[in-house]
Amino acid sequence: MEFTFAVITLSDKGFEGLREDKSGPAIKDFFVEKGKLLHYEIIPDEKPLIMKRLIELTDKVDVIFTTGGTGLSPRDVTPEATIEVLDRQIPGIAEAMRIEGMKKTKNALLSRAVAGQRGKTLIINLPGSLKAVIENLEIIKEILPHAIEKIKGQQGDCGS
Repeated sequence: MEFTFAVITLSDKGFEGLREDKSGPAIKDFFVEKGKLLHYEIIPDEKPLIMKRLIELTDKVDVIFTTGGTGLSPRDVTPEATIEVLDRQIPGIAEAMRIEGMKKTKNALLSRAVAGQRGKTLIINLPGSLKAVIENLEIIKEILPHAIEKIKGQQGDCGS
């Protein structure tokens, strides 16, 4: 199943051109065969702007991946912005990413990433680290087609 997606990198330094974004392009490359990137941008860690972009992209893509802003820094506001725009959370996605991530580093427990649904769009927060982004995508890649189908209203048995 091919799906459409957007990538929003949250980084003050990346937005100012002081740091190269490696995690955003890695998400695009990860899904090169299964997905079609329709939107990519780097924006600063500003909660109102993050919320605005998530709302604008809702129902225009199947999945919005954010990368960055999920840690403990005072400027890390991605989860709060995401929660405010979600219709409902899907906690199992973020829980799985933390549990599996913890097998590689205990610092995965510090991630505050969330995932959920807004309209017919799945929104998933990913860490800002390139290594962590790839590890997290490996964890969730198999459930994405089923999640997208269900969010779009496909009927059928979930157990088959």
